Amino acid sequence: MLDVGDGQRLYWECSGNPDGTPVVFVHGGPGGGTSPAHRRMYDPSIYRIVLFDQRGCGRSTPH
Repeated sequence: MLDVGDGQRLYWECSGNPDGTPVVFVHGGPGGGTSPAHRRMYDPSIYRIVLFDQRGCGRSTPH
């Protein structure tokens, strides 16, 4: 979790190749969140995959 102040914490995760091409996945909304299916959209041997849940969504807090 990333503390962004005012009691807000954003869920984020990285996977894939640490030296790969970075890709940041932004989920749809409103109220959605990331899931393992989103991670599988990218080849982890090529990409460094960063996913996060926007404020008030998914595993970010508060809702």
